[in-house]
Amino acid sequence: MTMEVINEQPKIPVFFNNPIVVLILGIVTCGLYLIYWNIKMAEVANALTGRETISTVIAALAGLCWPINLYFYLIMGRDVMPTLYNRLGTASNGDQTILYAILGFFFPMVAAMLVQNEINKLYE
Repeated sequence: MTMEVINEQPKIPVFFNNPIVVLILGIVTCGLYLIYWNIKMAEVANALTGRETISTVIAALAGLCWPINLYFYLIMGRDVMPTLYNRLGTASNGDQTILYAILGFFFPMVAAMLVQNEINKLYE
């Protein structure tokens, strides 16, 4: 009798979008699309890290309140992106936590576009 060891990674929800579309929808809807985008990205981030990194409530509130948006992108840069690069087996471009946090606070549509571009690499 042999025992099989199955190394299963959590299934990551597919949320593949063109980054330019994320930017345009964020601008056209005056940021309302980013509430939906934050919630979906939190699902991907939680599955990617294997734990609840960003709660759905925080993700939804991040689309409504800039200080929480800063926190959302800070967590994306600090916890989620390194996990993404490890999973992809690629080297990161250095610590981009501050970049995501600053862009998330001042230009959330641009930050969402950059994060979406990186997350899309999971589905290539």
